[in-house]
Amino acid sequence: MGTCWSSLPPSNHPTPSPTGTVTPAGTCNSQTTSGSYGTSTTSTTRTTTFNSSTTTSSGSGSGSGSSNNMSSSINSHHDYSIGGQILPTSNLRVYTFAELKASTKNFKPETLLGEGGFGKVYRGWLDGITIAVKKLNSEGYQGLQEWQSEIHFLGRLYHPNLVKLLGYCYEDTELLLVYEYMQKGSLENHLFGRGAVVQPLPWELRLKIAIGAASGLSFLHTSDREIIYRDFKASNILLDGSYNAKISDFGLAKLGPSASQSHLSTTVMGTPGYAAPEYMQTGHLYVKSDVYGFGVVLVEILTGLRAIDLNRPSGYHNLTDWIKPHLQERRKLKKIMDPQLGDKYPIKAALTISKLASKCLAPEPKMRPPMKDVMEILKGTQASTDKTVEVRGQNE
Repeated sequence: MGTCWSSLPPSNHPTPSPTGTVTPAGTCNSQTTSGSYGTSTTSTTRTTTFNSSTTTSSGSGSGSGSSNNMSSSINSHHDYSIGGQILPTSNLRVYTFAELKASTKNFKPETLLGEGGFGKVYRGWLDGITIAVKKLNSEGYQGLQEWQSEIHFLGRLYHPNLVKLLGYCYEDTELLLVYEYMQKGSLENHLFGRGAVVQPLPWELRLKIAIGAASGLSFLHTSDREIIYRDFKASNILLDGSYNAKISDFGLAKLGPSASQSHLSTTVMGTPGYAAPEYMQTGHLYVKSDVYGFGVVLVEILTGLRAIDLNRPSGYHNLTDWIKPHLQERRKLKKIMDPQLGDKYPIKAALTISKLASKCLAPEPKMRPPMKDVMEILKGTQASTDKTVEVRGQNE
């Protein structure tokens, strides 16, 4: 089992215990794997447990700052200037299994949107709207843990850049989650997908998506009790019909350290290529471990290269191992920019963002900028680009 986090005010919804019996929500949360969905193809990105280190709270101070201290709970009525809030209780609909089975035409293969560690995600139609239905893999214990975590976190978090959880179903052994449908699928699919249905993302949309994702992550980090997302990656950034980015899959999310703590010590879980080095090496989880993952995604947006690609030559499999020297200079950056962009991007703005990505990828957490600053830099870059577009020239 994972670390209990009763410092979250309990919701009104029951959740199943590992034995299958119903226990009050908000009592305990074990962390495990997560997955997301794309447009019409199955995602192959999986979250991996790297080791089996013990899950405990750890800090720089004495043991007085427990993560279970009710005085350090999230303020459930706090409104944020960036447009989000944490609701006092989750207002989720409880669906019947029969409803969701009918909405997906008995989970017909043609309605499959994608697959992850939790199970499969299907497109459904219910009450006149399109929904996304995530169905637990009954053979995997990990799904139950993600199901609980999604309800405890996403059920009460509201922000325009977080995917909206509409409700859930728990009947016998059936565990399902119901989300708003994201028409454009995942950022991963748009950056790396192939086929006639996948169109290259123009520069303006890439910047818009980066700003939206940064806004969602900044919201999590600036709550009264910081929330560490822990699995930031391109496949967990979903896009609505207007390419507004929304962060999905909170199966690995954790409450951040208390005031007396510098970090959490926890089982190392995440996705290879995105997880911060200090977390991989020690199990020490910081709020700024998320910033590292954001930096990786920024580089993917710029280059069109995957964080991990075993088809690249030896020494180039892990993107961050070799990309950093290319992020500081204009001429080096031009050589690694996504060829699908052609000449249609502002080189000055691209260089600003590549330098920002480099800061996010700093080896030490304290050297990385907070997500609020990252978001503001991206917004400023967008504003300056709108005024003066400096397109890459042939003679540079």
